[in-house]
Amino acid sequence: MSAIRLLVLGAVRQHGRAHGYQVRNDLEFWGAHEWSNAKPGSIYHALKQMAKEGLLLAHEVAPSTVGGPPRVEYEITDQGTEEYLTLLRQALTSYDQKMDVLSAGIGFIVDLPREEAVALLRERIARLRQWRASVTDYYTPENGPGQLGHIGEIMNMWVHSADSEAEWTDGLIGRIERGAYTFAGEGEPFVGVLADGEPNPHAPNPHAPNPHPQNPNC
Repeated sequence: MSAIRLLVLGAVRQHGRAHGYQVRNDLEFWGAHEWSNAKPGSIYHALKQMAKEGLLLAHEVAPSTVGGPPRVEYEITDQGTEEYLTLLRQALTSYDQKMDVLSAGIGFIVDLPREEAVALLRERIARLRQWRASVTDYYTPENGPGQLGHIGEIMNMWVHSADSEAEWTDGLIGRIERGAYTFAGEGEPFVGVLADGEPNPHAPNPHAPNPHPQNPNC
């Protein structure tokens, strides 16, 4: 699973309608360009590709002021929303994905009802424990990694990773169950997007103009 599809669909969905530069600005605001493959080229490619797939609806809204093609705004479709929620649920339950996938899932977790979010995180813990058990079928952590030579360090790393991820996930579940954050259906959500034209304080140059003025997705 690639995090870019989840990130782009989620960013468009939060705006209702958004052009490519807005999506890019949001993802940079979240720092996603540092912990995922959400770079400008991949963002614009994902927007075009998912429009072709019917997950996004493209609207030509204004002619370019520099003579290029019209600017395009994207809106998520019903099919896109279904895909988004599927990807979100997978990101929260899968233990065998890259960290950017889980990070993207946590970034959008409040789009789900609180009870469902907790259930998905509990499923994640169950999968982590199952994975740990499969490792300890042939590796006994109590005997130390040296029992398998230096190769035992690999299994030792896996066990520690499973334990630490399960502990972190359990802590998150506790915070959610105690009422942290605003989930779907509970009121006004946390606003984590920038308004159109709002400078990004986390960008290298927050006052830089759109570097792709002729890009139809910007």
